[in-house]
Amino acid sequence: MSVIAEIIDTLENKIGKLFVKINTLEKNNQDLNMKLSDAVKTIENQFLEIEALKSQYETLRIANGLLGSEENKRGTKLKINSLIREIDYCIAQLSD
Repeated sequence: MSVIAEIIDTLENKIGKLFVKINTLEKNNQDLNMKLSDAVKTIENQFLEIEALKSQYETLRIANGLLGSEENKRGTKLKINSLIREIDYCIAQLSD
């Protein structure tokens, strides 16, 4: 009977160690999930900031072209023509 008792004690010890390891792994998993969530939020915020900066850059480039900058003059004229076409299209849609 003592052999069976030793085997049972050994199994109980191993099961106890497994529960401790499972709890540790679950906590690590939760920590990693939180870090991942924070990283995703940071990436989304940076993406939005990049898009806003691109828009500001485009606006500044067009304004610079309107002020007489030679390097962006052609692009500015094309953008103005594109806007005029869009306005004409909207007016035509409203007229119908």
